[in-house]
Amino acid sequence: MTVAVDPKTELANSIARLKQERRAVILAHNYQLGEVQDIADFTGDSLELSRRATAVEADVIVFCGVMFMAETAKLLNPEKTVLIPDPLAGCPMCEMAPVEAVRKRKAELPGIPVVAYVNTTAAVKAEADICCTSANAVRIVNSLPDPRILFLPDRNLGYWVQRHTDKEIILWDGYCPTHQRILTKDVLRLKQQHPGAVVIVHPECTPDVIDLADEVLSTGQMLRWARESDVREVIVGTEVGLIHRLKQESPDKTFYPVSLLTTCPNMKRITLEKVAWSLEDMQYNVEVPAEIAAKARRAIERMLAVV
Repeated sequence: MTVAVDPKTELANSIARLKQERRAVILAHNYQLGEVQDIADFTGDSLELSRRATAVEADVIVFCGVMFMAETAKLLNPEKTVLIPDPLAGCPMCEMAPVEAVRKRKAELPGIPVVAYVNTTAAVKAEADICCTSANAVRIVNSLPDPRILFLPDRNLGYWVQRHTDKEIILWDGYCPTHQRILTKDVLRLKQQHPGAVVIVHPECTPDVIDLADEVLSTGQMLRWARESDVREVIVGTEVGLIHRLKQESPDKTFYPVSLLTTCPNMKRITLEKVAWSLEDMQYNVEVPAEIAAKARRAIERMLAVV
């Protein structure tokens, strides 16, 4: 009698074999599909994966995320091969801050330091004085001696930083379309349905949503908070991919996504099939021009030195 093999299990086994053959490590962002998170060696938010990227012992890094994240891994590991399973996995927020526009704005604000969220291209990071993530943005801004800061590209994260600093934050008019779809009416509806639940939201949410939150946290901070908290019910305001890991790490708690519309289509482009093809064909290779890489790396390393 022939026992049918689950295709997903077969794919996962193929990926494990290819990973060993290629001396590869798989990094996956918290917003990836659950099946991709499950086969990753490391899953995390931007800060966690930035740190992991500097310490992995492998010849090849397969980055399951969006392009700016794979670029960051390449910047920190220039001697390693960095692959992204789908080269079209971009970030709309990145595209809201093209490097030419950033250079023009810098010229209009001479002497004012630029803090670039990691959700930017390598070329924009090269124009920045220092990078930040959602987890450390407040700390990074407050570490600078300057009274005025040009913060890009996420205006909502910038608004959140402004609440926690005496510095003047000059905002770029960018945003995350996924977090922009998290609405106050949906938070209020869930609060009414689950009066004992605590509301946690990402700082990429709009200020009116943040005003309704009990905690404002990066994805990594959300996971840690959920593990350590005694709260049993949690309303979660971020991309729905995080719910998979929240349930895995805190199975005794109940998590309610604010909206099922908060799905990032770019994050969901990467599948098990694409990860397997990436390892099999060694595609798609991520490269950053040397001159841009050197400048962008400095901005990231300054961030890592602070945190």
